[in-house]
Amino acid sequence: MAVAMAASRSLRNLLMRRLTVPAQQDFSVSLRPMGSAAQEQASRAAPCEASGHSYESLLVTPAEKHILHVQLNRPDKRNAMNKAFWREMVECFNKIAQDSDCRAVVISGAGKMFSSGIDLMDMASNLLQPEGDDVARISWYLRDLISRFQETFSVIEKCPKPVIAAIHGNCIGAGVDLITACDIRYCTQDAVFQVKEVDVGLAADVGTLQRLPKVIGNQSLVNELAFTCRKMMADEALSSGLVSRMFPDKELMLDLALALAAEIASKSPVAVQSTKINLLYSRDRPVAEGLNYMATWNMSMLQTQDIVKSVQAMMEKKDAKSVTFSKL
Repeated sequence: MAVAMAASRSLRNLLMRRLTVPAQQDFSVSLRPMGSAAQEQASRAAPCEASGHSYESLLVTPAEKHILHVQLNRPDKRNAMNKAFWREMVECFNKIAQDSDCRAVVISGAGKMFSSGIDLMDMASNLLQPEGDDVARISWYLRDLISRFQETFSVIEKCPKPVIAAIHGNCIGAGVDLITACDIRYCTQDAVFQVKEVDVGLAADVGTLQRLPKVIGNQSLVNELAFTCRKMMADEALSSGLVSRMFPDKELMLDLALALAAEIASKSPVAVQSTKINLLYSRDRPVAEGLNYMATWNMSMLQTQDIVKSVQAMMEKKDAKSVTFSKL
């Protein structure tokens, strides 16, 4: 008991010494998300791509301070995923991962739906006429192609910034692969989800079969959806845990998705990104292994000044959102 009390006193004294170190106090304006209707109006008046993000299949805009809005931007093609998309998503999220000013991301679909899945017309030459003059070489080519397609969505998962999917209308085939790689999923009440691959003669190969069982925690339901290609409506998606909230329309959903992103962006980026990395690491490993990794991770991350700033704000009874954290 005496040892525990001494350790407690030492920890308290250490924290108090750190809190009394002079620190520059910066204050930021409370984050308040712009309504999606206002966003769309502003976008029509003066489209504003985020710096360094110019794409054929995506539109990336700064939605708020520290927030990027990534839109699947082929509305006339029902946001079908063409060759450019599979390349540009990797480029986009690799840039976001390295963007020290970005702390949260919202993904949505432009137009009437989230995505109709893979653009079969555009991708037919890759899938139906693969390169190679014998079985081994054709197989080698296809394996490389599939691996690159898998990276298109894995890059979302690897990105340390939390990613919120805002889904409306149809989310078909590869659209499901995409959203299962996101950290949080919202949808509208007209959203429809469909694991479509068996209907076109193949097994889903870019993430759904690996991630969906972990997302909803119901292997029987996943098997049913994957074997039959039946549609899952929004209320079932909510009750099964595929999405965490459902909204009456796209405008309200985007408003609240951006509000959620703003809330996340107001927190310590060290704390938020450390949390995402450790949640994903622990998802596929035993508890003991996850705890060991966490201890190793936090032996350095606990030394951040973000803790001092956050605790000091609480002690002074200041709004936590008034704290300005350094870029990460």
